[in-house]
Formats: sequence, structure tokens, C-alpha cells
Amino acid sequence: MRYARRFVVGTLAAGALALSLTGCGDAVDPVERLGGKTPETTQPPTAAASPSQSPGMPGDEAYKKWGLKAPLQFAPKPAQKPAIAPAAPGKAQVVDRIPVPAGDKVVFLTFDDGAEKDPEFLKMAADLKLPISMFLTDNIASSDYGHFEKLRDNGSGSTINNHTLTHPNLRTLPFAAQKKEICGQQEHLEKRFGTKPVRFRPPYGNYNDDTLKAASECGISQVILWRVSMQINNFQYAEGSALKPGDIVLAHFRGPSELKGSTEIQMTTRMLQRIQEQGYRIGRLEDYL
Repeated sequence: MRYARRFVVGTLAAGALALSLTGCGDAVDPVERLGGKTPETTQPPTAAASPSQSPGMPGDEAYKKWGLKAPLQFAPKPAQKPAIAPAAPGKAQVVDRIPVPAGDKVVFLTFDDGAEKDPEFLKMAADLKLPISMFLTDNIASSDYGHFEKLRDNGSGSTINNHTLTHPNLRTLPFAAQKKEICGQQEHLEKRFGTKPVRFRPPYGNYNDDTLKAASECGISQVILWRVSMQINNFQYAEGSALKPGDIVLAHFRGPSELKGSTEIQMTTRMLQRIQEQGYRIGRLEDYL
């Protein structure tokens, strides 16, 4: 497995940040690429005083039911949103880590694609009140968009976002084709769920200036990347060997055929355990953007 040590927004070589499946016993197929570095920001947010989760709290015994040793800790909605460097004119803003204060140990859950539609996962997410930012690909998720609607509406504050029509490597496509992939999914999601998302994730984390321009013209304000990827048993990191405050965690809606026999429930339990082991709370991504 090889990572690029430094990240340059919008100019990543096609293979620079790939997490190779070769020799990686618990990797997910296909593995997404890690995102580029967000420009420097200023004025970190001040957390709200309230200790309660927004919008809901899991039941007292929910963590035991789903294989956790202790209740999950949730970060409150910050009183002031982080200051993220603005987008260039006519382009969507790129975010790959939320600029929280160094001592604010909060991470954010995102799930991509939509291949697996396990009813038990709906129960788990609802019981634990997991705030999940979903990035759905039409030709993968649309066989049962109702599954993801239930996940969105379970009281956790989860959201549905754009991940293209067919999951191509956008860097290989001309502007018009990129725009078709992004705007086309905007239209599908608006028709099915009532609103157009304002957030988008490019497949594999691959994008260029045309992607940012096309996304903006399709009504996207933010392109969401990541620095940490959940595989079958453990995290893979873009840098270092541990979570960092403000990390956006990438996971996938995948089942046993892609997870080498593990279920979506088991993968998610391990992910939550790793977050707890490192002393982190879970935040709702949209509360910080």
C-alpha cells in the first residue's frame, strides 16, 4: 500500500493516492482514493456548551445490542461553524477534513455507493442514532432508494448526497460528460427525495478543475473528500497511523460478497470500536459545514 505524502488539491495524479488491494488482506473492492489537502483555514469553531447529541440520543442499552463495550459519544453542534477556505469563482468548495481545534476529538461518518441494502443496518443506525452522510450512485443505489430514505428519516440527522450516475473516474471524462454524471444524479435525487443535494463526492476521490466547475453548475456547493478509509477490520490513513480531529471517515454500503464474508453490521461495529478506542466522538458533518 502506498500513499502520497503530500496532497495538492485538483492536481492529484491518477494513482498517487490509491490504496492498493494487492497484499492488503482486509481491503474493500473497489477501494476509493484518499482526498486532497484542503487549503489552510482560520478561526476554528467554538463548541456549543450543551453535551447532548443533535438531533437525538440512542437508547441506554443500544450499544450492547450492537457489540460495543460502551455508549458512543456524540459531538454537539458547534456554536460557530469552522472557517473553511472559500471556493474559487465558479467552482465548488473542496473539503477533506473539518478544521476543528486540535483538542476537539470529533470525526464524521460518510458511506458511499449504495450496493448493500441490509435491513439490519437500518435497525443498527436507528438504534445508535448514527449521523451518516450518504453519497449515493444512481445505478448502484436506485434499485431500492427507499432503503436509504428510511436511513435518512430515522431521527439521526443523516443526509443523502450525490455520488454520480454511474461511478466513473471523472478525471478521464471531458467537461460535458462530467456535468452529465453530476447533474443527472442531481435530477434523479431531486425527483426521488424532493430536494437537490448541495454536496457531492467524486468516485475514487478523483477530480479536476472541470469537476469543480461542473459540480458548481449543477448546484453543488461542496465537494467532500476524506483522509481515513474504513476497510473490513481497520482504518487506512492518508497520513500517520491514527485518527486526527476533524477527520471525515469513508465507509461503503457493502455486504459479504465485497467484505470477504463480513457483513455491513460487522464492518460498522469494528469502525465504531476503532473510533471509541482512539477516544473520539462522532459529529454530524452537516452541522460543521
